[in-house]
Amino acid sequence: MRVFGLPGTLYQVSGLPPAHLSARAKEHWRYLSCWQVLRKQGLSSTDASEAVGVARSTLYRWQRDLKEHGPWGLEARSRRPRRGRQSTWTPELANTVLQLREQYPRWGKDKLVVLLGRQGWQVSTSMVGRILTRLKARGVLKEPPRNGISARRRPRPRPYAVRKPREYQAKEPGDIVQIDTLDVRPLPKTVLKHFTARDVVSKWDVLEVHTRATSALAANFLVSLRQRLPFPIKAIQVDGGSEFQADFERACQELGLKLFVLPPRSPKLNGHVERAQRTHTEEFYELYDGDLEIAPLNQALLSWEQIYNTVRPHHSLDGRTPKEYLEQCHPELVPAQLSHM
Repeated sequence: MRVFGLPGTLYQVSGLPPAHLSARAKEHWRYLSCWQVLRKQGLSSTDASEAVGVARSTLYRWQRDLKEHGPWGLEARSRRPRRGRQSTWTPELANTVLQLREQYPRWGKDKLVVLLGRQGWQVSTSMVGRILTRLKARGVLKEPPRNGISARRRPRPRPYAVRKPREYQAKEPGDIVQIDTLDVRPLPKTVLKHFTARDVVSKWDVLEVHTRATSALAANFLVSLRQRLPFPIKAIQVDGGSEFQADFERACQELGLKLFVLPPRSPKLNGHVERAQRTHTEEFYELYDGDLEIAPLNQALLSWEQIYNTVRPHHSLDGRTPKEYLEQCHPELVPAQLSHM
C-alpha cells in the first residue's frame, strides 16, 4: 500500500510535544506520533514507516525509549560504550615512553618500540601508539612546533620562464608548442628519453630520442624543432622538469620565444603533448623491431614523424592530416617545400 500524503488532522491528533524538549527531540516526537496514528488506522508498521519517511527500526527504538524514559528518551544520547577500555600499561612504561619521545620528538611508535626493547620492555607497537595518544590528550606530551623548514628540494628560480597568462590563447599554428619527455623502455634495464613537441593548433609533431634528458639536449632539440616545423614558433610550454631549465631556458630567451612553465603536478595543462606521447608509444614504439642505437632509431622516428604529419588522418582535424589542415586553413603559413612532402 502506498501513501502519498499525510492528512493534516494527523498532526492534531498526534498532540504537541513537551515544550522543554530540544528541536530534534520534538521532531522525533512528531514522527513517532504520526506513525502510531497511522498504525491505529490500520496501516502495517512497514507502510506507516514508509509514509512518515523514517526507518521502521528507528521508530521502534524511539517508541521503546519513550516508554522507558519518557519524553527525555527522545533526546540524543552519547553512543559511548558504558564500559571503556582500561589501560593495561604501568605508569613506569608510560613515563619511559614519554622520556624517549621527548628525547626524540620526531620518532614514531615503531622506532620507540625498538628503543623500549633495548631497555627490556616487551610491548606492542599499538600499545605505544595508545600511550602516546593518552599522553597528548592529558597535555603531558607536547609536540614541538614546526618552523616551516622543508626537507624537500626547493624549486630552482626561473629567470625567464613564466606561467601562461590566462588571456593568452593559441589561435594560429605556432602560438603554443607543447614539449614533453617520455621514458621508453624497449628492453629490461634500457631506458630511452623521447622528446615530443606538438603544436596545439595544427597537431604537427616533431620527435627525437636520446639516452638522457638534459637541458643541453633539450636546447639541441629546440634547434631541430625550429628547422622541422613548417611555421615560426611564438611560444613554448613545458613542465617543471630539469631538462627544460638552464641551457634550454637560455636558448628560448636568446631566440625571443615566450616560455611558459606549468604549475607543479598539473600534466593535464599539457594535455595535447601528453596525448601525443601515448599515440607515438602505441603506433611506433610498440611496433618497432629495429636497431635500438640512437642514430638508426632517430632515423626511423623521423620517417614515422613524416607519416604522422602528412599521411595519418587525425580525428581532431576532421580526418585531415596536419599538412592538409595547414594547406586548407593557413595557406599563408605553408612554405613552398611543404607542398612537395
